[in-house]
Amino acid sequence: MPTQKNVELPDIGDFDAVDIIEVLVKVGDVVNENDSIVTLETDKATMEIPAPFSGKVTSLEIKVGDKVAKGDLILILETDSASADQADDSVEESKTSKLDSDQHLNLALSQKNVELPDIGDFDAVDIIEVLVKVGDVVNENDSIVTLETDKATMEIPAPFSGKVTSLEIKVGDKVAKGDLILILETDSASADQADDSVEEPKKPDTKINDDNEPTITKTVSQDDTKQTEEVSLKTDSNSHASPSIRKLARELGVSLSRINGTGKKGRILDEDLKSFVKDLVTHGSSNEEVETIPLSRIKKLSGKHLSNCWNTIPHVSQFDEVNIDQLEKFRKHQKEKNIKLSPLVFIMKAIVQVLKRHPNFNASLDEGGENLILKKYFNLGIAVDTPNGLLVPVVKDVNKKSLIELSEELADISLRAREGKLDSSEMKGAGFTISSLGGIGGTQFTPIINSPEVAILGVSRTQIKPIWNGSTFEPTAMIPLALSYDHRVIDGAEGARFMAELNQVLSNIMEMLL
Repeated sequence: MPTQKNVELPDIGDFDAVDIIEVLVKVGDVVNENDSIVTLETDKATMEIPAPFSGKVTSLEIKVGDKVAKGDLILILETDSASADQADDSVEESKTSKLDSDQHLNLALSQKNVELPDIGDFDAVDIIEVLVKVGDVVNENDSIVTLETDKATMEIPAPFSGKVTSLEIKVGDKVAKGDLILILETDSASADQADDSVEEPKKPDTKINDDNEPTITKTVSQDDTKQTEEVSLKTDSNSHASPSIRKLARELGVSLSRINGTGKKGRILDEDLKSFVKDLVTHGSSNEEVETIPLSRIKKLSGKHLSNCWNTIPHVSQFDEVNIDQLEKFRKHQKEKNIKLSPLVFIMKAIVQVLKRHPNFNASLDEGGENLILKKYFNLGIAVDTPNGLLVPVVKDVNKKSLIELSEELADISLRAREGKLDSSEMKGAGFTISSLGGIGGTQFTPIINSPEVAILGVSRTQIKPIWNGSTFEPTAMIPLALSYDHRVIDGAEGARFMAELNQVLSNIMEMLL
């Protein structure tokens, strides 16, 4: 005749409460005797609790995350009276067997044997980790070996303190209840204390010992920590790993579900965890928050063009610094007259003068790359930073315009470029390009040639430097310049001469104004 039978948590050792990390059945499932129904986790072990008898699950009284203790109701099984009576007998027999085992401890005062305690209904279990070595001093309840059954992994604690004088097992051995694990050298006090602890079960202590809690220091937000804990709770229980590995993973903030184990049956080994953490530190977490945004149309077009320029043109870059003290004094004098002139317009005028002497720089290669097209006009492309990307409007006939005209036109095309109001015709026809980052910062950079042109000048921020005048150091305004040129057209000597002459023109304001 079917009856409703409670399944309560059996005695699992000296623990007040343990966490349920996995519920292995659901209402309606039919389970057989010894089928696993829940997985528990303590500070020292994870273990699966078997059904004491067969039956059908009619009610679940717990859930993942609950804390349970001996005698707590786990679930209710619908079963027949015969299997229920048999289960009761097996429980009483197990308790008697455990008591008999505990009363036969080796009471030697100096050399004391540590044998495998009763770990349940298993004939032999595998040793997968030996946590101590000969010479180690262990305290009572320190883990000494890790065992693995078909249903759980667990760490076996030392029953008393002492020094390891002999190891009687190794990784891979199979052991059963009563087998000798190791020998500890201990004093009579600790031995007596160990015996007392067998005879008098330790009373529950509701006080939390903060000193035994692992301290985890991570630079993550509170929400991230909560999310990580939730994910670990749901998935780490499915990972095959020893409690020591689980503890280390928690301290490192690593979810075991993300690690591929290389051990037997996919077990996560110590080296697997360390390798994962090392890779995480080196390459970053794949779970870090990212955002994907589309490139603007201008960035797509300019990016493709610049990539082609960099890959097809053999770039050479020449660097120099120019003394612009005279230029700065002239600008300051004009500013007093309410005439604002940027350094860029002076550079534009100076470039034109030097291009006249070096026509190969004001040129382009034909499509076949066999002919150089020399340009008899002086149109300069000016790179402009806009919210949508880089644009290069062209200032035409620079040689025919005054500094004031150039300044006004430069301000106009820069504004319209940022507002997206440039006509396509205003970005064609340049023979040479200038990219100025002086208003932003930096000491040097290597500009990319704007094909089919053969050269480009990069301008960085002006700095005051101590320059030797022959008798003393003087604070001097120095502007860094970088000239990139196509080595198929221009050789190094010609590039150096171009920069030297540009230096001369810029440093002598009177020569520039001629």
